[in-house]
Amino acid sequence: MKKYHIAVLPGDGIGPEIMDEAKKVLGVVAKRADVQFEMEEGLIGGSAYDRYGTPLPEAVMKMAAASDAVLLGAVGGPKWEPLDYSLRPERGLLGLRSGLGLYANLRPVVVFEDLIDASPLKPEVIRGIDLLIVRELLGDAYFGKPRGVRVENGQRIGINTMVYTEAEIRRIVKTAFELARGRRKKLLSVDKANVLEVTELWRDVATETGRDYPDVELQHMYVDNCAMQLIRNPGQFDVIVTTNMFGDILSDEASMLTGSLGMLPSASRGEKTAMYEPSHGSAPDIAGKGIANPLATILSAAMMLRHSFGLPEEASVVENAVRMVLKAGFRTVDIRQEGATIVGTKAMGDLVAEKVGALMA
Repeated sequence: MKKYHIAVLPGDGIGPEIMDEAKKVLGVVAKRADVQFEMEEGLIGGSAYDRYGTPLPEAVMKMAAASDAVLLGAVGGPKWEPLDYSLRPERGLLGLRSGLGLYANLRPVVVFEDLIDASPLKPEVIRGIDLLIVRELLGDAYFGKPRGVRVENGQRIGINTMVYTEAEIRRIVKTAFELARGRRKKLLSVDKANVLEVTELWRDVATETGRDYPDVELQHMYVDNCAMQLIRNPGQFDVIVTTNMFGDILSDEASMLTGSLGMLPSASRGEKTAMYEPSHGSAPDIAGKGIANPLATILSAAMMLRHSFGLPEEASVVENAVRMVLKAGFRTVDIRQEGATIVGTKAMGDLVAEKVGALMA
């Protein structure tokens, strides 16, 4: 029996609720596929600060580094916003990414046929969308130095430095080319090369790297045009690769093509341990109410099965189970539609787990 060690970090807000449902589905997969998932839980973010005074305890970092994969819920919330910047929950997440060397964030954006009406865009615009955003995760203004707030001539000045090395750009662009090669062989590199020198370098390195992938069509686009095109004609895109900041913004915009952040999984990859998490936040306003959508977390677990554990068939079963539950008309409140059956977090997890068991029987 194959064993896989998973570091489970539920996090804050709705994190523990949605994580329970992903664990439930993984439990069914383990039973049916004759594999063993050894899950070890730890605290991160605001919950870790409340107990240990830090958003990323050293023991949790070591646990994550020793695991085969990390499954994360969500972090953050207004409760911790008054804290010093270095102690906020998000710093724990950034520290985890940095500590594990997770330089590539993968956000698939797939429109489920049965959820087309949930999107704010017209059905003819979004039908059949299947794109992947590859976001560089360890550079840009999020990590660049110098940074901070200082006082000069009696007024405060905020400073963040957007910086990329050639090696960092080449690494993420190469990852995107490899992913595009396994899809429709189209790669769009997004930058602001007409204004920002750092992304002029980005464009140059992307073009150079593209010479090693003659079978993949490479195009370039400014970030403001890409933001517009994602709404105007999202079906034109296959794989999009971009910087940390631009990727942060564009991936959230793209998520609304589907009608709900609660439907989108993500993966963050490095050289060894990968991390999987839903694209949405901790939603503290609905935490504890039992109404959060667990499907993005369940689909993140499916990505983990495929990319970290080499279990593509089991991953497809989980994804198909989600489609079947949606086709049967079950919805959480964030994706509610007229005539649908509204269910809570636990019930949605039960429905998916039941379908997984039936498909693997």
